[in-house]
Amino acid sequence: MRLSRDFRVARPRDEVVARLLEDDALTSLFADSDTEIIESTPDRKTTRTRYTALGREGVATFHFTFLVDGNVRFEKVCDGKVWRSLDGALNVEEEGDGARIEIEMEGRTKSFVPEFTIKLPMEEQIRQMADALRDHLEGGPSA
Repeated sequence: MRLSRDFRVARPRDEVVARLLEDDALTSLFADSDTEIIESTPDRKTTRTRYTALGREGVATFHFTFLVDGNVRFEKVCDGKVWRSLDGALNVEEEGDGARIEIEMEGRTKSFVPEFTIKLPMEEQIRQMADALRDHLEGGPSA
């Protein structure tokens, strides 16, 4: 299953790329959950998110790798019951006097989880991620 969502912000690409390096940018992707940075190096950060879905509590861990070109790749640590693999990217392109950001995810569910059962919740999740990241990026100057 492949999902993507894009949006535009009125900030230069270089500024958007710099803001993506901030911890708050990554934690904003999971706005309705308890997310923290648990490991950080100059080119990689790991987040841990505590969430509740379908009445069950869970923990999701993601590794974010910052590429030389300014884009960000991420992967979920698939230790749960749904995903066999879940990878994605935050791609930033210059567009006029602003930037276009695309969030894309590609995943494969475990064999006993039909993709159609997870597609709608994932479409909602990527929409929420895009909205939260746009709000973060459009906010005032970074501290």
